[in-house]
Amino acid sequence: MNRTAAWIVVAALAGGLVMTGSVAQAHVTVWPQESQAGAGERYTVRVPTEGQVTTTSVELEIPADVTAMWILVGSGYTYETRREGDRIVAITWKQEIKPAEAAEYVFFARNPKSGQIAWKARQRFADGTSAEWIGVEGDRRPASVTRLRAAR
Repeated sequence: MNRTAAWIVVAALAGGLVMTGSVAQAHVTVWPQESQAGAGERYTVRVPTEGQVTTTSVELEIPADVTAMWILVGSGYTYETRREGDRIVAITWKQEIKPAEAAEYVFFARNPKSGQIAWKARQRFADGTSAEWIGVEGDRRPASVTRLRAAR
């Protein structure tokens, strides 16, 4: 393993990232990966910079059947919401995340009553490029997915 790869592993472990199976491919991830249908949930968006170019922002689309209620305010970053009427349809966090570093952002949302949630994200970099994490499982850049279990 080269030095850069070793630092990426260290940064991921330090950030609490445990990557297995298809999760390892979804570099912008939303946790938890399983939640209760219809429940309110605290979600954490994890954003590592795995390449050589600093991340400058990440935009998370809020699916139509999810209700974003609150966004946790933190230090070192800013955020903006995009709305359609009263509904939050996207959240963009802005922060410089250098290579081999990671950041976490928290928001609270109400889950849909069934199915799963595909979290589409766009990661933007200092050189003007971006990575879209919007595909289905198995794609090169899949969206992070939260599976919903039935209410008890």
